[in-house]
Amino acid sequence: MNLNILNTMNPLKIGNIEVKLPIVQGGMGVAISLSGLASAVANAGGIGVISAVAIGMTEPDYMKNYREANKRALRREIRKARTLTDGVLGVNLMVAVTDYEELLTVALEEKIDVIILGAGLPVKMPQYVTDKGFNNIHTRFIPKVSSAKAAKVIFSYWAKNFNHIPDAVVVEGPMAGGHLGFKKDELQDEMVPLSKLVEETVREISFFEKEFNKEVPVIAGGGIYTGKDMYKIMKHGAKGVKMGSRFVTTHECDASLKFKETYINAKKEDIVIINSPVGLPGRAIKNEFINQINAGNTKPFKCSWKCLKSCDFRAVPYCIAQALFNAARGNMDEGFAFAGSNAYLAKKIQSVSDVVLELKIDYYKMKYTEYIRNYIGDKVIPDRINFEDLIPVLPRIKLA
Repeated sequence: MNLNILNTMNPLKIGNIEVKLPIVQGGMGVAISLSGLASAVANAGGIGVISAVAIGMTEPDYMKNYREANKRALRREIRKARTLTDGVLGVNLMVAVTDYEELLTVALEEKIDVIILGAGLPVKMPQYVTDKGFNNIHTRFIPKVSSAKAAKVIFSYWAKNFNHIPDAVVVEGPMAGGHLGFKKDELQDEMVPLSKLVEETVREISFFEKEFNKEVPVIAGGGIYTGKDMYKIMKHGAKGVKMGSRFVTTHECDASLKFKETYINAKKEDIVIINSPVGLPGRAIKNEFINQINAGNTKPFKCSWKCLKSCDFRAVPYCIAQALFNAARGNMDEGFAFAGSNAYLAKKIQSVSDVVLELKIDYYKMKYTEYIRNYIGDKVIPDRINFEDLIPVLPRIKLA
């Protein structure tokens, strides 16, 4: 039997960038995924992503000079990550933030490899892009969407107005953590499967691929936690996966130990949908802070600037950015942790390299199992055989 099948995991190709491990680490803010986590994932072969949202909160002058603080902190984290890895790095940027164009320009000036654009339609580009032109920019662009319809809107706009289309697209389903691009009633029992969203998006994007003679990989995110999850969704057409929660409980994650322990101590029923002050539902781990908000209590605050375009800071019960930053620093009494639907599966804190090894082993077990079934045939294999029992040597195989 040819065991070479175990030594191949198709790389993720985004424009002229080839990523050995088809995993994009989710950009988690505020201050959850900075240079520490991003560089570790990049060193493991995936795409390490720095979250730009309110990144300047790590700066002492943030409340007085938020725009400069955000730009300074983002530039610093990108440069720091570059000193720690030669791998592929990205920035996750919310279109909905008021300094979107400024942060985008910083990432482009620093020649970040990829930019993931979510929380809005990225139809406006800064002067940096219009001056240089897409073909003269090192960075590859990846919009994040929650449906094939949204992908079509973005790709159609870019094709018409820029004569250019994005280099990849992330499809994030309803099982993701953080703010979600779905209505609250769409997050109940009958949620649309991520596999369906991926298949629909692959179909929609195929028309643009033909028109521009360009391969545009679809990357799947939301509820993907294991190598088995990864293998299954890639059977539906995804060329890569985006994983956030799985990398929170790592030594390299930039969040505090108390934040990570929130994941480890969580039960399945603790992961709930909340109403965010910015008008979107979100998935988080229930704690006393969330209980107080649900009970109608408020957390008074002063807003020195309107960081999110959609936030009515005069009417909201608390500042979402401050709550998330508090949690990242370990003050869980004044904040909470966003988390994906499978975050409760976290049982320990481990290194990024160990997480990646586990993902690879689970992935190859699934691949090897399918290979055996196709090679031998289901009919001649008794139901009582556990295919994973047939793979005792897998952990000792040098994985791609």
